[in-house]
Amino acid sequence: MIYEGKAITVKALESGIVELNFDLKGESVNKFNRLTLNELRQSVDAIKADGSIKGVIVTSGKDVFIVGADITEFVENFKLPDEELVAGNLEANKIFSDFEDLNVPTVAAINGIALGGGFEMCLAADYRVMSATAKVGLPEVKLGIYPGFGGTVRLPRLIGTDNAIEWIAASKENRAEDALKAGAVDAVVAPDKLQAAALDLIKRAISGELDYKAKRQPKLDKIKLNAIEQMMAFETAKGFVAGQAGPNYPAPVEAIKTIQKAANFGRDKALEVEAAGFVKLAKTSVAASLIGLFLNDQELKKKAKHHDEIAKDVKLAAVLGAGIMGGGIAYQSAVKGTPILMKDIREDGIQTGLNEASKLLGKRVEKGRLTPAKMAEALNAIRPTMSYGDFGNADIVVEAVVENPKVKQAVLAEVEGVVREDAILTSNTSTISISLLAKALKRPENFCGMHFFNPVHMMPLVEVIRGEKSGDVAIATTVAYAKKMGKTPVVVNDCPGFLVNRVLFPYFGGFSKLLEFGVDFTRIDKVMEKFGWPMGPAYLSDVVGIDTGHHGRDVMAEGFPDRMAVEGRTAVDVMYEADRLGQKNGKGFYAYETDKRGKPKKVVDPQSYELLKQIIREERELTDEDIINFMMIPLCMETVRCLEDGIVDTAAEADMGLIYGIGFPPFRGGALRYIDSIGVAEFVALADKYAELGALYQPTEKLREMAKNGQKFFG
Repeated sequence: MIYEGKAITVKALESGIVELNFDLKGESVNKFNRLTLNELRQSVDAIKADGSIKGVIVTSGKDVFIVGADITEFVENFKLPDEELVAGNLEANKIFSDFEDLNVPTVAAINGIALGGGFEMCLAADYRVMSATAKVGLPEVKLGIYPGFGGTVRLPRLIGTDNAIEWIAASKENRAEDALKAGAVDAVVAPDKLQAAALDLIKRAISGELDYKAKRQPKLDKIKLNAIEQMMAFETAKGFVAGQAGPNYPAPVEAIKTIQKAANFGRDKALEVEAAGFVKLAKTSVAASLIGLFLNDQELKKKAKHHDEIAKDVKLAAVLGAGIMGGGIAYQSAVKGTPILMKDIREDGIQTGLNEASKLLGKRVEKGRLTPAKMAEALNAIRPTMSYGDFGNADIVVEAVVENPKVKQAVLAEVEGVVREDAILTSNTSTISISLLAKALKRPENFCGMHFFNPVHMMPLVEVIRGEKSGDVAIATTVAYAKKMGKTPVVVNDCPGFLVNRVLFPYFGGFSKLLEFGVDFTRIDKVMEKFGWPMGPAYLSDVVGIDTGHHGRDVMAEGFPDRMAVEGRTAVDVMYEADRLGQKNGKGFYAYETDKRGKPKKVVDPQSYELLKQIIREERELTDEDIINFMMIPLCMETVRCLEDGIVDTAAEADMGLIYGIGFPPFRGGALRYIDSIGVAEFVALADKYAELGALYQPTEKLREMAKNGQKFFG
C-alpha cells in the first residue's frame, strides 16, 4: 500500500500502475470534506515521491464516484473573511493542479454520479472513462455559487466555451453519451468493462501510443479564441443566460464573466480569477438561502427515511374521484411505477381523469422524457372503474372528491367497508379537518390527510396530515407512497388550512387590506413578482379560483377568528358575487383571452376597477416597500405561529412547505429564513410599525423573546 487513509487509498495494480481509490469510511457516498481533501494532498505527495509509478487510475469504492463537496462545511467556511476564503480555495486547488501536473499519465474511471468537485477531480485527470450508466455535471449555480475547484477553468478549455457555459449555467446532470459527444470524456463503456477500459487507456499512454502531455496541455493554456470570437461568445451568452436566470439568481452570469475574465490566462492565473469570483458569490444572501434550502431538503429526506422502517409497501393504490385532480394523482402514481385504480360515480368523470393522465403522458413523450412504450405501460397501470370491485387489493386509497365534509365522510365510510382492514385511507383535502373526517370511520388509526397541490404533476409538495387518531403506520405508509410518487412529503398536524393554506390566507389578507386602501391590484402583482413570487396575489387568486379562495377564507376565519375573521365585504366577496371566478370562467381580477397556444392570457379589465370601488375604505399613498410589508409580515408571522403551535416540527419543514407548496421565492430561502435575513429583532420592530392593521401583524410573545435574546431560526 502506497497510501492508506480513511477516505483514500493508493495501491499498486500492475507494471507500475497504481489505483487512487476514493472510499470515505462511514458514509454511503464519497464527498470532498476536509478529511478527503487532506488525504488527497497526502496521496498526491506520496505518488510524486515514488519514482516507480508509471500511471494512475482514479476510482471509487462506492456506487457513485464523488457527489461533490460537503455542503455542511461550506456554510462554516463562507463565514470566513474574504482573504482567508480565497487562500483556502487556492490551497485546495493546488492539490488538483499538483495531481494534474504529475509526471505520469492519469485516468479517471467514472463509475457513477460525479458532480461538482467530483467532476472537477475527473477534469484534472488526463483521460476520463465513463460507465454508460454514470452522470457528470457541475450543479453549483443551484446553490447560488459556481464551480470552485477549477471547473470554470478546465471545462471550457476541454469542451469549448459554448458547451461549458451551457453545462455550468444549466447545472444539469449529463448522461454518458452527451458527455462523450461534448468531449468531456474520452470513452464510454458498459459498467463491468470500466476497470479494464481504464487500464487499457493508461497502458497506451505509458507506452507512448497516446501523448498524455499533449492531451493535458490545452487545460494549462489560455482559451483558444481571438478577441472578436471571445466577445461574440461571451456577450451573447451573458444576455441569453441573464434572461433565463432572472435578476435574482446572479451565479450563472457570474460564472460566464469569470470564464471571460480568465480566458487570456493560463491555468494558475485563471484559478485565481475563479477563486475571487467564487468568494464574491459565496458571501451573497442568495447563496446563503439556496444552500440553506439544499440543507433543509436533505433534512426532509432524512426525516422521511425514518418512516421507511414501519411503512407498508404500496403495490396497488386507488383514487376516489377522477376529474382533473384524480387524473393528476393517477398519472403521478402510474408514471412512477405504482398501479392505481381510478373510481368515479360518473362515466364523464372517469373520461376526464383518463384524458388528464393521457395528456400529461403525451407531453412527456413529446419532450423525449418517455418512450411511447413506457407511455402505454403507464396508461395501462391506471385502471378506471365505477365499482369497488378490486378495492379489496388496494394498499392505500386517496379520496379526492368534492371539498364538502359530509360528502367526504360518506365516501370514506363507504370505502372503509370494502378495503382490507390494514389498508390506509387518506383524504386529499385542502381545508377540512382530518380529525373531523375521521369521526365517520371505524378504523381512524388507518386514516390521515394526503394533500396534493394543483397541478399535481408540477407541484413537488404533499402535506401528510396527522389527525388526532392517525396511527404511525398510516403516516409512514403515506409518506413512503408520496416519496414513491416523486413528491416531497412534509408531515403536519391537523388544524384549519394545515400548514400551507393556513399561511397563505394571511398573505391574501394583506392583499385585501391593500385593495381597501385603494392600491391598484396590477401594481401589487408587479411588486410581488419583482420580490420573487412566480405570480402576484391577484393573478394567483384567479388561478386558484375566486370561489376556492372564498370558501377557504371562510374556513380560516372560523378556525382563527381572532385574526382571520373579516368585517364587511372584501374584494373576494365582490368578485364572487359578480360570478368572476378567475381563469375557470374567464374573468376574475383580470379577464382571460386564449393565446395562440390555446392557453389563458390575462388582460386588464376595467370592470374589475369599477367593482373594487365598493370596498375602498380610504385612499392611502403607499410605497413598494409598504406593499411588500403588508403582504409578507402576516405570511411570516403565521409561519412562526405554525412552528410554535407544533403544526410542523422544524423551521426547515415550514420553509420547505412554502417553497414547494406555494412557490415562495427560493432565493429568499423561506419565510423563517427571510425573517433571519432581516434579523428577528428588526422584523419584530418592522411588524410593530404596522400594528394598526390588526392581529395578523402582531408578533407572538415567543418571537419577541427570540428578538430580545438575539436568537435565529437557523444557525
